[in-house]
Amino acid sequence: MGEFELIRHYFAAAACARAGGEVVLGIGDDCALLALSAGEQLTVSTDTLVAGVHFPDPCDPYLLGQRALAVSTSDLAGMGATPIGFTLALTLPTADSGWLSEFARGLDAMATGCAMRLIGGDTTRGPLSMTLTVFGRVPAGQALVRSGAQPGDLLCVGGTLGDAAGALPIVLGERKQGTAEAAILLRHYWLPQPQLALGQALRGKATSALDISDGLLADCGHIAAASGVLLCIEQEKLPVSDALVRFCGRNQALQYGLAGGDDYVLAFTLPSDELPALLAAGWPIHAIGRVVTGKGVQLLAADGRAITFASQGYNHFSG
Repeated sequence: MGEFELIRHYFAAAACARAGGEVVLGIGDDCALLALSAGEQLTVSTDTLVAGVHFPDPCDPYLLGQRALAVSTSDLAGMGATPIGFTLALTLPTADSGWLSEFARGLDAMATGCAMRLIGGDTTRGPLSMTLTVFGRVPAGQALVRSGAQPGDLLCVGGTLGDAAGALPIVLGERKQGTAEAAILLRHYWLPQPQLALGQALRGKATSALDISDGLLADCGHIAAASGVLLCIEQEKLPVSDALVRFCGRNQALQYGLAGGDDYVLAFTLPSDELPALLAAGWPIHAIGRVVTGKGVQLLAADGRAITFASQGYNHFSG
């Protein structure tokens, strides 16, 4: 099967590839055409996922298709953006029809759930990898950025942490699945749900934000550096799920929550007077610390003493 036939058969025919909304012209021409309303800005983010580095190989292609788009779309959530569409550059060792069909089906399922349209891309032969570029829109001047945290703000997260990291030993075959807890953790790993609605709700309220992909400590470090502040995280306030605690114990659950990565939950700073209304609206927000004068990230025990933590999170270029 040739490149263009592959694209037409597996991707251009998918429901998510139809033009509409801001997508004036999608797959089929040299470029896609996007139309933004006056007073809006375009948000763009690119992620590359490599077999054996970012996902196990082999793995279920349907789950991989969903996960690949979810982790990229999560960057739009971290900016408070509304999704528009995405491109896919897919490198394949072989054009396996069964694999392609399931991957495209998973991709389409996540695209539908996130209101995303496939607007272009490329295919080539080589070791399995995929690069997704996602596009979104945000009212001018209202994008959530990393550089606005102020001393006195609360440090918050949009849900429980550590479940995906807890699932990794199962994904890698180091622990057996089959328990109810394992099923919950695996769902968080393979089917992360970008917190798009929460990101949009935080526009005009949060002073800084990002999505947690490399671990809470590492990603909070990005906010601290960009804002020139110190983020103090209270370890006992870290939200970890009951399933994770039952699966590995509370101490290990806290380790996963602090540095495990792959959460795709929003971390953000917020003036304290903004929190009550957000909680009353039902958002799953947990205040886990505060912003103070200083630099970096500090982990605190229940008695207020600083805790030294060896691992700061995932590093894409670690050996």
